[in-house]
Amino acid sequence: MKAFVWQARVYWEDTDAGGIVYYANYLRFLERARSEWLRLRGISQRALALDPGVVFSVVGLEAQYRRPARLDDLIAISCEPALNGGASLSFEQSIWRDTMQGELLLQATVRIACLDARSLKPRRLPQVIVHELRSVVAKE
Repeated sequence: MKAFVWQARVYWEDTDAGGIVYYANYLRFLERARSEWLRLRGISQRALALDPGVVFSVVGLEAQYRRPARLDDLIAISCEPALNGGASLSFEQSIWRDTMQGELLLQATVRIACLDARSLKPRRLPQVIVHELRSVVAKE
């Protein structure tokens, strides 16, 4: 599957006193890229929470920090989703300085569970997401 890439800028609020991105803030960049991947496909997380009544939660994360991002850096965040059973997705994600051809800053694997919005119990992924993943794979 071809990676979806979303670009962001590092702001003061993302950094520590030395102008280096605070380690936990990389997770915010990864989250935003996953959200933008959905948005690009016309899938609203707010709408999913209402009908069919599902939300997503990170249930697993493995990250390798390679190099630091710094204040004012332009970063590229990739997102490569894959089905991981009937109620979860896994995302291979990376962050580079400037573009995907730039310096690799972080690599991560993020596992997302689909949950019932009311009970917070696992629930099958909505067909719109399953269909979107299958259609992206089929196009390649």
